[in-house]
Amino acid sequence: MLYHLLFPLSEKISFFNLFKYITFRAAYATVTALLLSLILGPYFIRLFKKKQIKEKIRADGPASHLAKEGTPTMGGLIVLFSVVLPTVLWADLANRYIQLILLTTIWMGMIGFMDDYLKAIKHQPKGLIGRKKLVGQISLGLLLGVLLYFFPPSRNFDTATEIPFLKNYFLDFGILYIPFIMVILTGSSNAVNLTDGLDGLAIGLTALCAVAFAGLAYVTGRTDFSSYLGITYLEGSGELTIYCGTLIGAALGFLWFNSYPAEVFMGDTGALALGGSLGLLAILLKKELLLVIVGGVFVAEALSVILQVGYFKWKGKRIFKMAPLHHHFELSGWKEPKVVVRFWIAGAIFVLLTLSTLKIR
Repeated sequence: MLYHLLFPLSEKISFFNLFKYITFRAAYATVTALLLSLILGPYFIRLFKKKQIKEKIRADGPASHLAKEGTPTMGGLIVLFSVVLPTVLWADLANRYIQLILLTTIWMGMIGFMDDYLKAIKHQPKGLIGRKKLVGQISLGLLLGVLLYFFPPSRNFDTATEIPFLKNYFLDFGILYIPFIMVILTGSSNAVNLTDGLDGLAIGLTALCAVAFAGLAYVTGRTDFSSYLGITYLEGSGELTIYCGTLIGAALGFLWFNSYPAEVFMGDTGALALGGSLGLLAILLKKELLLVIVGGVFVAEALSVILQVGYFKWKGKRIFKMAPLHHHFELSGWKEPKVVVRFWIAGAIFVLLTLSTLKIR
């Protein structure tokens, strides 16, 4: 919005030429998102308490988590407002990449909101039935797949994806790119949702992933950097740097209230929205395969659940003391804050490894 209102004035007042630069707008989008989340946090927490929107702790989880019963939930609304509003304020809204990432954030957020609403307000323990949630995720994946296949956001956006650590090697999916997108979006949103089980864990890891994607978006959207690094140049994709900035700011602001002991939980409202947005960022930047590395902790969490369920059905035994993986370490004697910080450290290592792929090719 500010880009459209103020940048045209640069012809008369040179100061407004600042709004042309992605780095300037990304920096202020980050600060705006951080301040907005810090301002909205106390308001929403009071509202959730007043409306009795509280978390119901499952009896089959770790016993230490029973003390969390009654903590306000649906805090993902804080994250949604703190991501969407600054993006609208600072980004180029005519940019197709921005339009698609906002669509995904809001769509996934609404699916999560319906699930949280049914559980916390309507007191339906299972919330939104799994298959209905899956239908919503797959439907978005199908819509985005069709849009990207038939109406790409930039001229050289195609169905091929880069292969990490290999230069000038691509994997072209052709028409299978549509189901590929569906799998990525569904998998990434559910992986973040599974990880959101400890205070500050998922939101901290999201901030780390957003840092990596901010760097990737910036270099992908510049002809000079992308040519030097030997990666695909995508005209207009640099604008996603601004969205990534809002993710970083909103995540840090929410972490203020979500750090141990949490004053509010994110719920599916935030987890599905953030997971979906990370998945789409990888898709829009042609870094789909790299998502496995940048979101390495999320992948490990999701795999631990798949392995646990599969092995139990096959052998009748468990691989982990409890899945997702963070619960296994809790039951192994690690205190919750130690699990969170160590998983953050692992996440930071994955981010560094991701950025190193720009040169190790």
